[in-house]
Amino acid sequence: MPATNHAVRFHATLVSDVDAMTAATVRSFGRHTHDQYGIGVIDRGGHVSLSDAGQVEAVPGDLILVNPGEVHDGRPLDAAGRTWRMLYFEPRWIDALQADITQGGDAAFALHAPVISEPRLRALFDAAFAHVTDENGDLSHMAFDAAALEVMTRLVKALGHRRALARCSPASLARVRDMIDTDPAQPFSLAELAQAAGLSRFQLHRGFLRAFGVAPHGYILHRRVALARRLLKAGTAPAQTALAAGFCDQSHLNRAFARQFGVSPGRYRLARAA
Repeated sequence: MPATNHAVRFHATLVSDVDAMTAATVRSFGRHTHDQYGIGVIDRGGHVSLSDAGQVEAVPGDLILVNPGEVHDGRPLDAAGRTWRMLYFEPRWIDALQADITQGGDAAFALHAPVISEPRLRALFDAAFAHVTDENGDLSHMAFDAAALEVMTRLVKALGHRRALARCSPASLARVRDMIDTDPAQPFSLAELAQAAGLSRFQLHRGFLRAFGVAPHGYILHRRVALARRLLKAGTAPAQTALAAGFCDQSHLNRAFARQFGVSPGRYRLARAA
């Protein structure tokens, strides 16, 4: 990247309480604070910053964390600059999420490690960033909720804030699965499904994954594809099938169907008609 390059971009997101930013710059930023929690990752180059823990350095793959009101600055390690991505969360959103995870056991949660190097956490952040900036219908919102829960769960564990969680009953999970099976085209949300099961979002997500081998949003997608296949087999046009099966439009159906069956919905329908 040229030393004169400077680009900072904020992206449209699916969640009003979350901002997503990408940056590629050699610029240094003076001391400042944010009124949001910041969780990000260095993608290229190196970054030096002041934090509550003193001066820290971050290199590619490292996560950088900042609390609301925490004074910090930022500058590149060298003239090549650095690129990074950030998710900024309104405090009420993070507070609700960590209370969900710890069952209210830690009201004073803080990101007290300004830099964390953990490949698994980096992968979880990548998934959350991709989902929150993806206009992929209602399932992207649920997928982001799940990915954000996983990020926070990992942070809670890594930062030492942990409390044993009650395990969810098989009956509660089966009730959610039956709700999805009955009408997979419904615009479900993770919060709604958790409420119906009498569980927290975290308990539902982790329990469902453990019991059925797939997260709730993944299971809904599979059931929608299965419904779409039956409709296509009966001769329904792909565009009508997409809406009837709960997809935003035909392009979303096309991608999901092709990932599972290797052919487009149209080709499947023609083959069955033949």
